[in-house]
Order: sequence, then C-alpha cells, then structure tokens
Amino acid sequence: MSLKNYLILALLTITCLPSQAKDYRTSLFGIHSDGITLNTRSIQYAIDFISQNGGGRLVFNVGRYLTGSIHLKSNVTLHFEEGAVLLGSLNPWDYDKKVWTAIVFAHDQQNIGITGQGVIDGRGRYIARNIVDMIHKGLIKDLFRQDRPEAETRPVLAYIRNCENVNIKGVTMQNSSSWVQIYDQCKNVAIDSITVDSKAYWNNDGIDIVDCDGVTVTNSFIDSDDDGICLKSHDASKVCKNILVRNCTIRSSANGIKFGTASYGGFSNVKIYNVKIFDTYRSAVTLQAVDGGFVENVIVDSLKAYNTGNAIFLRIGERMKGRKGRMENVSISNMYVEVPATKPDAGYEYEGPIEDMPRNISPSDIVGMPDAIITNVTLKNIEIKMPGGGNPMFAKIGLDELDKVPEKPTFYPEFSMFDELPAWGLYIRHAKDIKVSNLTLSCEKKDYRTAIVTDDLHGATFEGIKVTQPGNSKNYIYTHKSTGIVTKK
Repeated sequence: MSLKNYLILALLTITCLPSQAKDYRTSLFGIHSDGITLNTRSIQYAIDFISQNGGGRLVFNVGRYLTGSIHLKSNVTLHFEEGAVLLGSLNPWDYDKKVWTAIVFAHDQQNIGITGQGVIDGRGRYIARNIVDMIHKGLIKDLFRQDRPEAETRPVLAYIRNCENVNIKGVTMQNSSSWVQIYDQCKNVAIDSITVDSKAYWNNDGIDIVDCDGVTVTNSFIDSDDDGICLKSHDASKVCKNILVRNCTIRSSANGIKFGTASYGGFSNVKIYNVKIFDTYRSAVTLQAVDGGFVENVIVDSLKAYNTGNAIFLRIGERMKGRKGRMENVSISNMYVEVPATKPDAGYEYEGPIEDMPRNISPSDIVGMPDAIITNVTLKNIEIKMPGGGNPMFAKIGLDELDKVPEKPTFYPEFSMFDELPAWGLYIRHAKDIKVSNLTLSCEKKDYRTAIVTDDLHGATFEGIKVTQPGNSKNYIYTHKSTGIVTKK
C-alpha cells in the first residue's frame, strides 16, 4: 500500500472515532486535581472502565493530576483540557517497566489517543535525581554509565508498542527524564500540532519512531536536548516505513532529523517536507545505515536550518562485524542552511558535548565504505553558508594525502567522527550515481580547504555549482580515485 493510501486510511480511522466516543470526566472516578493525591489506581480504573464499556475519552479538567505508570486500553483517549497537567510521580517505585519505564504505556491496543491543549510533565530532573539516589543505595541495579541512569530506567512520557490507530494531537509534552515519546512497531500513527519542550535531563529525544508503518508528524514544535525527530529500527526483521514529517520546527542539542543510529532492519519511503531547524548542535539531517540495515526511498524537500552545526550527513557503517548497511535513492532539495563558527546550542541547559576537538568546521558528508557504497543520491537547489576560516594547524589533510582520512566503520556515527576533513563545503567518499545541481556554497572567511572533494566516487554530475569564498573560487572541486565525474555550468 502506498504512503498516500496509508495516510488516508489512518486519517479516516482516527477522525471517525471521536464522534462516536463518550466523554467521562475524571471526577466521576474520584481522580483528584490537587497535585498531591497519587491518582495512579483511579486513573487506571477509569481507563479500564471506559474500554470495557464501548470506549470514549477520559477528560481532565483544569488542575494538576499526580500519577505513576498508567496503561492505555483500546478505544480510550486521554483528553487534557487547557490548564490540565498530568504530573509524573517523583517516586521511582510508582513506575512500571516493560522494556522502558514510562508514565503512559500502551501495548497491543487499538484506537487510542492523547489529545487536547493540556500538558504531560515528567518532572525529569527530579525523578532522575531520585533514581540516582536509589542506584547509590543499591536498590536499583543499573549500569550507571557517565554518572547517569540508563535511558530505559528513567521514565519516558509515553511508550506505545504494537498499537494500531494512534492519535496524538495538541498536547504539550515536557520535562521527560529520558526519551519523550516512543512509538514502537505501531501502525497508523498521527501526531499533529503537539509541543515538545524537554530539556530537563539527558537523552531527551523529542519523538522516536521505531519500526513503525504509517506515521505522520505534522505542524509540531520540538525543543529537545537530544535528537528532535528520530527514526530507529531495533528489529532486524522489521522496517520503519511510510513516514511523513511535514510543517515542523525543531531545536536540538543533537540532530534535527535523524534516523539510523539503530538500523538493524531498515527505513523505506520516508518523506520530510517544510521543516525549520534552529540552534541545533549537530546535523540538520542525518541518515545512517550502520547496523546492517538499509535506507531507501527518502525525500527531504524545503528544509531551512539556522545556526546549525552541519547541514547533511549520510553514512554507511559496520558497527556489527559482517553486517554492512545499504543506502540508496535519497533526494534532498530546496534546502537552506547557515552553519556558524561557534557552538550552535551554547547557553542551553544541556548542551551537546565538546568532542572531536580541535577540528575545523566540518562539511556536509556523503560517506559509505569501500565495500558498501552509497548510491543514487540527488542534491538539488541547496544553499549552504559556512563560516570558513579553516586552520591548517588542526591535523591538516592535504589533497595529496586523502587516504589519511580514517574509515572508522565501527564508530558511533556523527558528522564530526572523522576529525579533520579536506573539504569545507561537501565531502563525498565511497559513492556512485550522485547528482548535484544548483548547489550554492559560500564561506565568510578564507579557508585553505577546497569547497568540494570526492574520493572513490563513480558516476556523478555537478551542474550549476556556485562557490563564493575569499580568494580563488574557480577550482571548487577536487576528485581523487573517482571516475565518470561530469561538471556543467
């Protein structure tokens, strides 16, 4: 089934439900809004009752509703009116764990939702502090790497697993102690007009979509410490497919839109339209196949990124020996990016780490491996403004020594992983069938590096390239061990 048909089916299924649903006020079930009374059992009773009686909405009026873990059931929507806040408990023992720890769980359910103009507040920094205390006392067993609990130990706001027809609309999700919301192996998920404000602790991915089929993320604002919208494939037998991201604004102390850090299965038929990214530490767009899975049929169109550490990072790796990834059929067009000389997320509460330094500002990258090349990538109508000012004293890689750029197939993939690179605008390595047209590259200060460098690139067209830099801008491209390279005005 095509992405269009999936979206129509999801929209029809989800939008038909509320007209048939009955509203139940929280007061009917003795759920208190004083911010003090722990309501976990009464909220769960209400959810079970509504599900068993034909479905409907559990409506939260203005107030503060304290809870531990609750489990959504089929045909039930949690609806938060403006001024209603669902507060996560600060007691670690008030939470269940089913792979992840969460405030709102849903497993193997259908026709569920979280809607309204209210807030889910995880109070992340405080619950994380209390979990750390329990770890120190030996009451919670945890690897406790980097002096913080594992992401699975800290409550996410919502963990939705193997569910169908999921509607998330209008709500604000804030202050998670871990990933904010996870949709894992779900079908027909519509996320619309939500706000994510989660800078309370580490690993605060804004939205994680894992091995799902048919997901839309539209008209939403995401401000998170970690990746803004993150697609993952945790199961080698699954594919994350038929995904649409449209009309969203993202700020992150990691990547704006990223998929493939966990890429055991694959990603197919992903479309990203009209996205704005700002004050983001890493890449505006990162696509990766580093765990043996594949990335195919991806369209990114009309993306603007301001004050962002990198524009584009495409990568094949081999973090699991013997499992090489595959990446093909990627189109990125109508893109505008401004990369600063300084740290883009400086001043935010949890900044991205200072790593791989000192180094010059990295170019956009398309980097495969010698035996796993990236194929059929189109870059069209793209403008990238760089700061320039490259310093050759930072482990300079000259054009006559490109073999010194390390492969690093098993490293955690980020655009800075190669340390120093020989280009300031675009670096392409181990790829074929690349089409670049109407690319504008400019740098503010003179840079000793060449604008575009290719290494082991076979079959490529560069047309309508404009390079502006102090000094010589005529020799904008250098090719190494490459064949079939065509440049046109």
